[in-house]
Amino acid sequence: MAKISRDSETIELDDPPAYDYGDKVVSRFNIRNDGTYRGRDIGDVLVKKGDVGYVASIGTFLQQYYIYGVDFYERGNLVGMRSRELIPFVCEGENEGS
Repeated sequence: MAKISRDSETIELDDPPAYDYGDKVVSRFNIRNDGTYRGRDIGDVLVKKGDVGYVASIGTFLQQYYIYGVDFYERGNLVGMRSRELIPFVCEGENEGS
């Protein structure tokens, strides 16, 4: 049997999720369809770096990672993302003068 390749020895599920339902987040990378997004060709860009979305669901993968279903409302795509692919949305000037 083939061994499943894992890109990290870290088990995210040992800690609470990094994001919660409704959190506003930003994509750190361009995300392409790897064949798991129905109705789009493999390689199609689903999310561009800097796109803003909201966490709509939280699941797990390989009993190791949290997967966040993020609604990228401007593109009309609900895409599964890892926490390393996201950053929290911060309004410009929000932390200035604190």
